[in-house]
Amino acid sequence: MTAPMAPASRAETPLWRNRDFALLWSGQVVSTLGARISATAMPLLVLALTGSPADAGLVGAAATLPYLIGHLPAGPLVDRWDRRRILLVSEAAAALTLATVPIALWLGVLTVAHLAVAAFVHGLCFVFFGLAEAAALPVIVPAGQLHTAIARNEVRTRGAALAGGPLGGLLFGLDRALPFVVEVLSYAAASVALLFLRRDLRAGTPEPPEPLWRAALTGLRWIWRHPLIRAAVLLIAVSNLVFQAIILVLVVRARDGGASAAETGLMLGLYSGGGMLGAFAAEWLHRYVTPRATIIGVNWVWAALLPLYLVTDAPLWLGAIGAATAFAGPLWNVVIVGYFALLVPNHLQGRVTSASKTLSWGAMPLGSLAGGVLLSAVGAGGAIVALAGVMLVTAVAATASPAVRGGAGATTG
Repeated sequence: MTAPMAPASRAETPLWRNRDFALLWSGQVVSTLGARISATAMPLLVLALTGSPADAGLVGAAATLPYLIGHLPAGPLVDRWDRRRILLVSEAAAALTLATVPIALWLGVLTVAHLAVAAFVHGLCFVFFGLAEAAALPVIVPAGQLHTAIARNEVRTRGAALAGGPLGGLLFGLDRALPFVVEVLSYAAASVALLFLRRDLRAGTPEPPEPLWRAALTGLRWIWRHPLIRAAVLLIAVSNLVFQAIILVLVVRARDGGASAAETGLMLGLYSGGGMLGAFAAEWLHRYVTPRATIIGVNWVWAALLPLYLVTDAPLWLGAIGAATAFAGPLWNVVIVGYFALLVPNHLQGRVTSASKTLSWGAMPLGSLAGGVLLSAVGAGGAIVALAGVMLVTAVAATASPAVRGGAGATTG
């Protein structure tokens, strides 16, 4: 049997009165803010140490490599272990790992290899935390409020990114170690909030243990049997690759245009601000759009906007164009991820979510590497042309896909 879902009688209770959701959400506001601060500072730190975009791309790839190799084995473990404990251990391990960066910087022994290892471990903690949180959400929140909860999580993530970009640039300008100190403190605060969760988050499945590789394949098989989900996962994998590369391209393009660290942070903050506005809009819009329309429409919005990066290297304008691209992302997450979460049985949440993220997020390290290689080979302008071309092909593929055109046509609200 599966773990009990949140009782239907609580469906009419306002989401903010759901104690466990409020604790998890508020703790992650602080934690995500710290993560976004250090994410802004990390490429700036690498560029300050070596001046090499390729090195920055390498560290970015290390941070996202766990998305490719960590999700499949982590998914079955999330379904077997106590998810509350996974949340706590992930936060603590991430804090300890990131604490080594300012210490090494103060001692004058920080290297690109050290940053790459720290970024990898941090990314692995993020994988476990994300899977455990996704599996816990349907237990904490009634089914009728699940899309709203996902939208609130989008607001949380995008809002933290909005503040984290400028703060990361500002703190880095004051002291290169300061952004990472702030992130360590944010993880500590989030861990305290997790200690007060009451609900049992374990899957509660009496299935006999099976080999990890076989359990991981369970999630892949589930995705393969659902054509619309399969198409959505593969399409978002390509766009994730593109946007992972675009972030590094924008940082380098702004730097080449003479932007300071604070101006670069402001640019990334504007980018994230569009995502936060999109998250607020998605909480309302998801009731009126279908998964099929979302997949096709969002891809065409991105394909139309990416070429605009060619017309300027001014941080404010780059940030404004990024804000427009980011506005569409939350609608995809709320509609598709919500549709996905309602379809998947809770005792399979970890395995299926890990399989989907292996495919969709696994493209991110390739995006970081591609961004660094393209920047070194053809510069920021050439990289934008190449990435915009990939996005155009993706939009055409989404429109032509029989799985998308014949997929779910009902609204999600």
